[in-house]
Amino acid sequence: MLHRRTVGDVMTEEVVTLRPDTPFQEVAALLDANDIVAAPVVDDDGAPVGVVSASDVLRHETGMPDPQGQDGSDERAWGKARARTAGALMSSPVFTARADWTIPRAARELRKRHVKQLPVVGDDGLLTGIVSRSDLLDAFVRPDVEIRNEVEQDVLGRILGLDEGTVAVDVRDGVVALRGHVPEPRLVPVVVGLCQGVDGVVAVDAHLAATRTG
Repeated sequence: MLHRRTVGDVMTEEVVTLRPDTPFQEVAALLDANDIVAAPVVDDDGAPVGVVSASDVLRHETGMPDPQGQDGSDERAWGKARARTAGALMSSPVFTARADWTIPRAARELRKRHVKQLPVVGDDGLLTGIVSRSDLLDAFVRPDVEIRNEVEQDVLGRILGLDEGTVAVDVRDGVVALRGHVPEPRLVPVVVGLCQGVDGVVAVDAHLAATRTG
């Protein structure tokens, strides 16, 4: 089978974290100094208990529950606007991901939860990394040479067992062009399908003939 990249392959392992008692000014300074839009809040054991985002900081700075300064009646949002620590400012419960999740699964979870990043936890529930939307996008924006090598070595060689040079592979802007021969007609859609399953492939342009038609 093809190696499909997972959250563990693209996540950031060195994570800027906060503690529930981290003062507000330190929270804002850490987000700014590290140029990040959010940071997980962890307990004494290292398990995530919440997330503080730039929007939470803006609520505090405006003194209003809405970052744009609009009035609101949500008492929890008003509490964030008056927060003095990360624990009072954070969003909780925290939604997390696992390192073995596929990229599409993580993307669906981000969309479902309406968040831009997810803390990643291990079997023990402790923080091991963080994955963002941009991390997931990077999985699909791969160099053409990397895609070509995977098609040649994994798809054509390891999986299908075709002799080297049987099928010529060219990749430009994620579009895979295939030229050559395969042993029998039924393999043509198989080759195309496997190539389409390679991360980063935009489309497959196949011009393949079968050496045996019977």
